[in-house]
Amino acid sequence: MNALRSPAADEARVAHAWDVLGTVLDPEVPALSVCDLGIVREVLPQAEGLEIVLTPTYSGCPATEVIERSVLDALDAAGLGPARVTLRRAPAWTTDWISAEGKRKLREYGIAPPGAAALPGGAVPIRLVRRQAAAPVACPHCGSAHTERLSAFGSTACKSLYRCLDCREPFEHFKPL
Repeated sequence: MNALRSPAADEARVAHAWDVLGTVLDPEVPALSVCDLGIVREVLPQAEGLEIVLTPTYSGCPATEVIERSVLDALDAAGLGPARVTLRRAPAWTTDWISAEGKRKLREYGIAPPGAAALPGGAVPIRLVRRQAAAPVACPHCGSAHTERLSAFGSTACKSLYRCLDCREPFEHFKPL
């Protein structure tokens, strides 16, 4: 171990990095930070700087490169560089990783947050899900469950378009994945 580094210094640097990453906004849903979204999996101290482990929301997400650059720029601006990003695709990201604070921010932004994507233990019962009627999606504007889906796809592939039948406002729903 480098004589200039200590476990306490590494711990403080990692904690500072998490604080900084909490300010890096998702480019597709700027109401959420990359931490709220749950894509920052780990911040690891390395001899040469920090390693940030990200799990993209899906393998073809067009925002992944922008997020990587934003993370590195924010850490550099905070004096925490050099840093490098490692993409970890397994286990696959799930909307269950969105924090409670992130779900609250989605509602305030006008997007209905996702419900649970997995059963306890992480299993997703595909056959069971296909047989059951989807749970109602509550309107983020008025809270009514009297809503209808207008389109399976919203402004991004991870959202669908809904309308509230009570307040008549359209809104997007972040799909459980």
